[in-house]
Amino acid sequence: MKHNNICIDDVIIHSLGKEDYLVLKDFLYEAIFIPDGVAPPPKDIIYNPELKLYYEDFGNGKADYGFVACIDEKIIGAVWVRIMNDYGHIDDDTPSFAISLYKEYRGMGIGTALMDRMLKHLKNEGYMKASLAVQKANYAVRMYEKLGFKIVDENEEEFIMVCELNVM
Repeated sequence: MKHNNICIDDVIIHSLGKEDYLVLKDFLYEAIFIPDGVAPPPKDIIYNPELKLYYEDFGNGKADYGFVACIDEKIIGAVWVRIMNDYGHIDDDTPSFAISLYKEYRGMGIGTALMDRMLKHLKNEGYMKASLAVQKANYAVRMYEKLGFKIVDENEEEFIMVCELNVM
């Protein structure tokens, strides 16, 4: 499968190792949805308390799992979950997702592959469901729906989505 001169077969997905934890800050910033015509926020926004919980002390929680996508040993995307009181939090037994890719690698199926890998991992670990929050205008909503996520709640800007892992 070829997209924009990158063969999806050239992408290697592997578990996020402790040595990779620092990339979560970069990918958290990349995960911020910026609508067309809106200036991106400053990079230090990731140090706001409501965003630090996505990466701070990662690896110490029972549901702290991550995978990275690499091409030629360069990390180009990441997906990670943890049980946290974030925007997509639904209960204390359900991991919340964070995912992003560098812009030049979006729209190629890599994000779908990362999400699929994590969903299978969570199911194998015995989790019943996973959740996420996504801006309503974000094109990724369609990808999440194709992967089995359903809208369970919403506010003015975001959908809260849940994937039932026992039906996968």
